[in-house]
Amino acid sequence: MVHAITATWTDGLHFEALQQGRIIHLDSALDGEARGVSPKQLLLTAVAGCTGMDVASLLPKFRIPFSSLVVRVNGELTEEHPKVYRTITIEYEVGANEEHRPLVERAVSMSAEKYCGVSAMLGATAAISHAIVLTGYAGTADAADVETNHQ
Repeated sequence: MVHAITATWTDGLHFEALQQGRIIHLDSALDGEARGVSPKQLLLTAVAGCTGMDVASLLPKFRIPFSSLVVRVNGELTEEHPKVYRTITIEYEVGANEEHRPLVERAVSMSAEKYCGVSAMLGATAAISHAIVLTGYAGTADAADVETNHQ
């Protein structure tokens, strides 16, 4: 499988990236006000989305009721150029009860070790750590099976 995007320069440091029929504005505040997102920080967004989709699809398969899932990612850059992420911390805030912690941990581990390709790529240059915060189950969640097939 080959993925392809096109990034077109508009002016300054602003680019419009075409991906899956959608435009993503990329920019840097180095030449003034940023009119788009940082390409480097977009990597953190990608890992949050990738691992989040994994966990959201695995929890129902483990029959874990959850009412929310928030993925927070922090990345620390090296001082020297090219500045790459030295460490990345991924925190999963899951609306599930404490009794389900072992299976939530299993879902996070499976994402990190087996499914999330973005994490695997970033893990080649950065030490990635994971933290889980359980906030308790609230409400009714759709526990339908969802395929782990995001690319």
